[in-house]
Amino acid sequence: MTSIFEAWGVRADLSEAARQLELAVHDAQVAFDCIALGEIDRAQTYAITARTAADAAETVLRVALADGIAFPADPVALHADL
Repeated sequence: MTSIFEAWGVRADLSEAARQLELAVHDAQVAFDCIALGEIDRAQTYAITARTAADAAETVLRVALADGIAFPADPVALHADL
């Protein structure tokens, strides 16, 4: 099965994985807050978007590992362009 990255001829971008993980954390926090406020419908929506962002990050990381992309020793370097 060809990934979307392979089909487009684009190598994985680790900054995109970091961005997706930041979105996942944000949406998970919002879901947590919605639960505390009793807004279960909104909590479910944000839980789904958090999971989707985490899945997107995992996909980018899987492609990066398959491409043999070296991960930087300093994780802060990933945020240099954000």
